[in-house]
Amino acid sequence: MIKYFILCIVFSVNAGVTTASAGNIFHIQNPDYEQSPYTGMTRNNWVEADKYLLEGAFRHIKSLDDPMYFMRLGSVCYPADQSNAGRVRGATLEGMARTLFMASTLIHEDSTIQINGIRLADYYRRQLTLLVDPKSKQHIEHRGNRGPCQDLVEFGALGVSLFICGDVIWDPLPQIVRDSLYTMIESYADGPTVPQNWRFFNVFAMSYFKAKGYPVNENLLLKYVHLLLSDYRGDGWYWDNPNFDYYSMWAYQLYGKLWSRFFGHSHYPELARQFEHNYEEMFSSYPYMFGRDGSMIMWGRSNLYRFASTAPLPWSESGNVNQGWMRRIASGCLLQFLQNPDFLYSDSIPTPGWYKQFDPVLQGYSCRGSVYWCAKAFLPLLLKESDRYWNATENEGGWEKMPPNQIVNHWYNAPKILITNYANTGASELRAYCDYDISPKWSEKFRGSEQYNRLAYNSLFPWMADGKNGEVAMAYVFKNTNGQWEPMRRYTTLGYTNGIMTRTVWPQSDSHFIMTLHDKPIPDGMLRDDEVTACSKPTSLRLGHYALPAKHGTIQERTVKLKDCISAYAIFNGDYELVMIPLAGFSRVEFVHTIGLHPDSNQATVLNAVADIKGKKRLRSLLLFKKGRFSILELNKIVTAQMTCPI
Repeated sequence: MIKYFILCIVFSVNAGVTTASAGNIFHIQNPDYEQSPYTGMTRNNWVEADKYLLEGAFRHIKSLDDPMYFMRLGSVCYPADQSNAGRVRGATLEGMARTLFMASTLIHEDSTIQINGIRLADYYRRQLTLLVDPKSKQHIEHRGNRGPCQDLVEFGALGVSLFICGDVIWDPLPQIVRDSLYTMIESYADGPTVPQNWRFFNVFAMSYFKAKGYPVNENLLLKYVHLLLSDYRGDGWYWDNPNFDYYSMWAYQLYGKLWSRFFGHSHYPELARQFEHNYEEMFSSYPYMFGRDGSMIMWGRSNLYRFASTAPLPWSESGNVNQGWMRRIASGCLLQFLQNPDFLYSDSIPTPGWYKQFDPVLQGYSCRGSVYWCAKAFLPLLLKESDRYWNATENEGGWEKMPPNQIVNHWYNAPKILITNYANTGASELRAYCDYDISPKWSEKFRGSEQYNRLAYNSLFPWMADGKNGEVAMAYVFKNTNGQWEPMRRYTTLGYTNGIMTRTVWPQSDSHFIMTLHDKPIPDGMLRDDEVTACSKPTSLRLGHYALPAKHGTIQERTVKLKDCISAYAIFNGDYELVMIPLAGFSRVEFVHTIGLHPDSNQATVLNAVADIKGKKRLRSLLLFKKGRFSILELNKIVTAQMTCPI
């Protein structure tokens, strides 16, 4: 056993917004525990949550001309240069278009609604006008000969919101303003796009204008719709070139459903039926990705959108979907963040991160206004109070029939995803592939990062960023030829048989260093039986467990001697205990203390197992987790059961 401390960067923020709003969390007023026995959340509570977030945004708005712009935080968010008028303008457009997601359903229900003394319909109508006013700082130029840019994303979002509340926002505008907006926005919509979910932004903008009687490039609209449908792979999952991630759901599945509802059924019914069919298949897999309490897994890019992950859940019309379970997931996930004291900064804007500000979760396309993509979660307020979704009684769906000390594995062959539900902890766990070239010629290096290359992702334990000194959580890292610790990031899934997922993995820098991975989820964690199958030169290897945030003071550590001279290494933070038991191939286990690497606490601890590699080598281990603490008897029983288990 070795203990050491790792000092990592502590992220700086702008003056005036350096701390979270202590105690500024969302409080449920008049909860209904008969209809919603787990969360108390009703449709009215969702309306209040919507207003709660909008009030934070409109705290910065004093007049109808004020831009929806929020100062940059951290080192990743754009605009890095506040004097760059174009980037500031882009961030302003994001803030306006994305907060309109929240406002649209409220305006649809009450055209006179005000937030902080500002009438919402008047504000957004004025902001649309300023987009085509050459004298305004919010003015957007025509696309010209440029390729796809971020503005297209926001215009697609505007298309969604205008389908919802355009009668209040769009129709009262002077004809000259409407025509100018059409000409400017259509220059982006009728043009190039990114060959992934971005095509929906072209589609929504063109569809809205076609619905309003404007001429559009219908051939291009249909081309993009067909290409979007061709991204469907099965089991409810779309491929977002080049990954499967939440974009399959909060983009493809949500947009496909909304486009069909708003426009497709009346104009292209056959295409709408295809989106609807793909949408209904989502329920065979996606709900199981959430924990028993509705908590979501931190996985993939754009995690600062948080509970946007629940946006596609409420829209089924088939009658076969457990709507009470869907609402329990959606409300639980919403509260996961709104009731976390780190979620809002002192300026009342959500942090760019997971809970608190956390730069490793961000991408270069993120700005402060980007966080309001989470507002997609409020689009189901378009469903009336009488809708089945709002009236079903909350329940735990697939979790209710799970006996204690059991797991249920859900394998989906199309996306090569394994989801495991743990009865003992209520955790949901995800295993997915990652295979992305992060060489200098590729700009999106985050696709090969912690956001995709972990061995597993868990709803209870958000991923910890890698440290420069080999500290790692739920992944393997090895010492490369440059003497740096490098994570494995090129995965190939071989299959899933008899409760075991098999993959090969190798690092970016050395295709001759190859490991074969065998993952076997068990009731209290996982059994790993991995092997270095090719090794070009001697090196060192580290395996990390999940990391524990220090939420209640000092994390407790212990080393336990089990039978047959086996040692178990444990950390406990007052809520959960993590245990690592090396069974073969590892020389030691280290208790590693980190600063600035965890999304839920500045301080965190992780267990790292270390091995020296000179050739082929088998690495066998148990990685366990439990709410509360394991007894020695429990640990011995687990070891006995798994020592002889073939894998």
